[in-house]
Amino acid sequence: MSDKIKVESFNLFYGDNQALKDIGLNLEEKKVTALIGPSGCGKSTFLRSINRMNDMIPGVSTTGIIEIDGKNVYREEQDLVQLRKNVGMVFQQPNPFPLSIYDNITYGPRIHGITKREELDMIVERTLVQANLWDEVKDRLQSSALGLSGGQQQRLVIARVLAIQPDVILMDEPASALDPISTERLEDLITQLKNDYTIVIVTHNMQQAARVSDMTAFFLNGEIIEYSMTSQLFTSPKDSRTEDYISGRFG
Repeated sequence: MSDKIKVESFNLFYGDNQALKDIGLNLEEKKVTALIGPSGCGKSTFLRSINRMNDMIPGVSTTGIIEIDGKNVYREEQDLVQLRKNVGMVFQQPNPFPLSIYDNITYGPRIHGITKREELDMIVERTLVQANLWDEVKDRLQSSALGLSGGQQQRLVIARVLAIQPDVILMDEPASALDPISTERLEDLITQLKNDYTIVIVTHNMQQAARVSDMTAFFLNGEIIEYSMTSQLFTSPKDSRTEDYISGRFG
């Protein structure tokens, strides 16, 4: 399997404060990579660096390279709209638009020029099936998305991301606001989606990282301490700080 994302000597600063220090790792295509570590360690900052969401924060500067399919996303001519179409994002709190279920999913495709009703109908059905939500909502597509449960809203948001056909999906603690049953459904969905997408997930939940990811990176104080296959990192970590964190001695 080839590398989808390559990161070399990547640093990020908020003004004078360095939040990411010399990050380097390769993320394989169609695999799930989990980013773990205590609060404030840089994992969400790194996640948002992949599709340049941090650019919206005043005073942010970066050095180094993040490549997707061999192209540096920090090159001057990078089209940010195209980048964020290619690299979708799912946030901690479900954030459906205050529109119908149908209009939530067709919002992105319409922006990108798809207007035919038949084509939009196909996208809605395809993405809701992919997100394991079709059977639950197919009879109320014109109802408000805000009427869905939290777990359904998060799967709808994932369907909305899938509607613009990304290659990479970033997830920032996508299950933290969900109940255990919704979390289990979301984890099942992540496992299915990796057949077609490269997924990077930030999670505080060590058991979740162990269940859904192929690779895991442990962040501490803005650095990657250890990066390896998930099974190896959790059973025989090479760094004592990794072992201390996963065994609950800190964090």
